[in-house]
Amino acid sequence: MSSKIKWIVPLLLIAMLTACGGGGGAEEEEGVFRVAVIMPSAINDLAFSQSMYDALIATQEEMGGPESMELVYSESMFVVDDAAAAIRDYASQGYDLVIAHGSQYGSSLREIAPDFPETSFAHGTTVDTFVDEGIENVFAYDAASDQGGYVNGVIAGLLTESNVIGVIGPIETGDAKLYVDGFVAGVASVNPEAVVNVNYIGSFSDVALATEAANTHIAAGADVLTGSAQMVVGAIGVAEANGVYWLGTQSSQTSLAPSIVVANQVYDWTVVLDQIIELNRAGTYGGTAYRITLENEGLVIDFNPDLDLPADVQAAANDTIQGIIDGSITVDIGE
Repeated sequence: MSSKIKWIVPLLLIAMLTACGGGGGAEEEEGVFRVAVIMPSAINDLAFSQSMYDALIATQEEMGGPESMELVYSESMFVVDDAAAAIRDYASQGYDLVIAHGSQYGSSLREIAPDFPETSFAHGTTVDTFVDEGIENVFAYDAASDQGGYVNGVIAGLLTESNVIGVIGPIETGDAKLYVDGFVAGVASVNPEAVVNVNYIGSFSDVALATEAANTHIAAGADVLTGSAQMVVGAIGVAEANGVYWLGTQSSQTSLAPSIVVANQVYDWTVVLDQIIELNRAGTYGGTAYRITLENEGLVIDFNPDLDLPADVQAAANDTIQGIIDGSITVDIGE
């Protein structure tokens, strides 16, 4: 049996988002829904972990606050063995949903989930639910980050004056690679003369390496930078010091450098969480993979309101967003 991949359609989950909502029995409906999340970095990393934490806080508020949804978290769990211990501990405590926010935790879920068949587990970014292995209580979630990457690339290609653009990537995998590939394609679509220099530093968290990479890009003439993962705070600092534009992804990074951050692709995981919680309360504990996109509003392009984007660049960005949504623009990243 293959796992199902859903390109999520936002739902009005009114019944679910109350203390008495959901599809389960009366006892389940009246109880507090308990969620635990394990994250590889800090909840305020302005990147991957914060995107999930912010979504969980928003979901908790929609459901009526802590009285309706309990939320606990373990952050900076970059050691997989430590994360596995936390996953098992939360499941043993009876949490309804345990989210292992990182594809690196997949092997741990494969071992732990069968021991807790009435607990829902979720992990991303990946589409692997392990249904083919007979495991039926794991959800997966992914981001079509190439879409927002393409939009950011269009912006970068139109903003650059030097025709040199720099990218600081972490490891060439997952949503980070999708983002970078989409960004490069977006630049090429509007400015084929621009040179996009891509540097994968081999780490999601090494701020010093990201800082060094950003300095190298600027020394090579880059006047627009972008990057993915929590290490980009170092690169953003360099961009700000040199008056170089920055385009972000995963979470909004505008607050870190409002004078140079142009726009951010923001992951809104609430459209995933809503459906996972609804299925859990109806007695389905896993087996579905979700993908957030511009169309289902799981991906949102957040423009910096304090930065005056030229009208033609803003119009091109808006047209690109709409084109990806309606299918008139295809993000071609060579796959």
